[in-house]
Amino acid sequence: MDPKYEAEILRAFAVFVEEGLVYQSKKPVFWSTGAQTALAEAEVEYQERDDTAVYVKFPITSGEFKDKASIAIWTTTPWTLPANLAVAVDPKEIYVVQQFQRDSTSETLLLADKLVPQFRAATGLDPVGKPLESFPGAKIEKIKARHPFLDREAIVLTADFVTMDSGTGAVHIAPGHGADDYALGSANRLPILSPVDDHGRFTEEAGLPNLTGKYVFDANADIVNLLRERGMLLGEQKFHHSYPYCWRSKTPIIFRNVEQFFIRIDELRGKALHAIKTVKWIPSWGEKRISGTVESRPDWVISRQRSWGVPLPVFYSREGQAILDAKIILKLADLVAERGSNIWFELNDVDLANALGLPEGTTHRNDTIDVWIDSGVSHKAVCALRPELRDPADMYLEATDQHRGWFQSSLMTSVALDNRAPYKICVTHGFVVDLDGKKISKSGTYDKPMAADHFVGRHGADLVRLWASSIDYTDDVPFSEEMFTRLGDTYRRIRNTLRILLGNLYDFSGKQENRNEDLTLIDRWILERLDHVIAASRAAYEAYEFHKVYHTLNHFCAVDLSSLYVDITKDRMYCDAPDSPRRRATQMAMHKIFDALCRLLAPILVFTTGEAWRHLEAGGSIHLQEFPEPQERHDKASAQVTELLKLRGLVGQAIERARQEKLIGNALEAAVVLHSDSDITEKIDKEELEEFFIVSDLTIHQAKEASASIAKTQYKKCARCWRHRPTVGASKTHPDLCDRCESVVEANKRRVTHEITE
Repeated sequence: MDPKYEAEILRAFAVFVEEGLVYQSKKPVFWSTGAQTALAEAEVEYQERDDTAVYVKFPITSGEFKDKASIAIWTTTPWTLPANLAVAVDPKEIYVVQQFQRDSTSETLLLADKLVPQFRAATGLDPVGKPLESFPGAKIEKIKARHPFLDREAIVLTADFVTMDSGTGAVHIAPGHGADDYALGSANRLPILSPVDDHGRFTEEAGLPNLTGKYVFDANADIVNLLRERGMLLGEQKFHHSYPYCWRSKTPIIFRNVEQFFIRIDELRGKALHAIKTVKWIPSWGEKRISGTVESRPDWVISRQRSWGVPLPVFYSREGQAILDAKIILKLADLVAERGSNIWFELNDVDLANALGLPEGTTHRNDTIDVWIDSGVSHKAVCALRPELRDPADMYLEATDQHRGWFQSSLMTSVALDNRAPYKICVTHGFVVDLDGKKISKSGTYDKPMAADHFVGRHGADLVRLWASSIDYTDDVPFSEEMFTRLGDTYRRIRNTLRILLGNLYDFSGKQENRNEDLTLIDRWILERLDHVIAASRAAYEAYEFHKVYHTLNHFCAVDLSSLYVDITKDRMYCDAPDSPRRRATQMAMHKIFDALCRLLAPILVFTTGEAWRHLEAGGSIHLQEFPEPQERHDKASAQVTELLKLRGLVGQAIERARQEKLIGNALEAAVVLHSDSDITEKIDKEELEEFFIVSDLTIHQAKEASASIAKTQYKKCARCWRHRPTVGASKTHPDLCDRCESVVEANKRRVTHEITE
């Protein structure tokens, strides 16, 4: 609605005119009877419906078969028969003249040989004996046949668009009601008859006084009855098919012959197909889809018969001739930039002509420009005019239906204006559907809340964003409110992971000196896993595959961190001396993990990561940070931990059996004898292995086959770390503590005493 934007639409149109792309012609276009306007292909949607299909005979009136046979045609639109002027056949396919019988009725009919069985099944007319004649369709070109209920003849023409998948192989041609029909009719200089008004009602030109003023779809039954009365109906059937509808009025569309303005697509097609190849399409099938629609696209009908929109800048001379002049259109654009497009409708012919310096007697009309040009020039009206933006745009994002719509209108206008694509990347998403697969859209009948603010208000913005990241948006997405309930567990897991990491970092400044040699195997492993997570997440973000980011980070939090790393290092974090090398090394690893997780999660969990980042006191906003970079690590931590995890599984199974047998109460009461088939258990000290398996008392023997046995430990339980250790009871000062915990407690005492005396 911005006058400056409206002016840019007109300036782009002036270029189209200057390049000779715009022309006026009278030919069939998609016509909305509900909105009384021409439509572009992108304004058409398809719905499944049942129609009456009819088999009709056209008695032959010339040539070898004059008065001996009738051509059998098939049509799913009986209402177009009043506009019939020809019958099309395939020049190479074999046609037969065959006698048919049904009850006491006998017919001699001409139709495609391949379709005789299908015709018999649909009509109940049985072939009698062998065909009387057999020949290629080219033989009957130019013969005539009588119209089934009007006083005129139809000519037989050959055409390559005739198919043998349905019907009779003889196609009823109404040049005023179809693109192929129009092309064939024009090539053979037939009149372009279209006896239907703006509202889709028959006019007097149809030659059926009883049906004048009747809506064509309502008249289908009348046409069928008329065929039956005249003895021209060979059969009728219900035909289920996909039919075009107007996207706004939701009424069925007709092809109607109307004078309109068009853009020559043939002039742009080759350049557009080349430009498509320069774009990155996500998903990749988008390239094939838009290429196919561009290849098959007819000329673009750009005039609309609407009471709103940017005016079609065409003037008319005193003699009624259209004036398409780029210089005049540019003058109009300057006027619209100042006063808005409504001047077109507010000023009369004289005032508008004076304002633009046009000859006396010049008039203008109220047609508007197709809205797909309005949005299609956004690359010019927005990106190219704003220094903070880029042209071509980095990315266009829209739904799967826009390969015929905005993606294509933007492409065509950009090729016409700048000879290139308006975008570097094109991302296509699917539609949200209910659990039955029915599309949920603003124009649908979904009765549950659809607006984002409803779900944000109920579940929080971060949970809605987490849902959006969890789905593969390139496909249609099943949706129900129950999904948010299930996602709540995932959200809480991620939030709790960040909270636990923060809790473990409460006394870590991030500036303390830490040496990589202090890292234990499990620390090195988690940092190696973190590097894989960073690399995978960055690659997924770069490819706009957000569901892969979601699954990668969720798995890292749930399995690598919660189930393994945090669980294994819990003892050292809670029970080691605050400044012990391995505790500080683990804090260093956790600090890196927390930092990386916050950065990687920030585009998804916007508020949660912002809150967590503030608690870290790292300064600034998380949303001003860059993604982390993976490090190059060359140790064998992952391979070693994989070996240990197999042994951990064996130990865990043995402990669980012992618990069920009431031999022990929990894992820390177990005396574990592990027979290891891996040399990794010889390379790592016993204390680190006990921590990895989360046991108190571990004995290891090397063996060819791995196994584990459990007994109840003879050691006492440490009151601080809860591990059963041989040193518990050895100290007179702290008889209930193990040696490690005693040293930590004593060190804490000295520290507190020192702080008090200070």
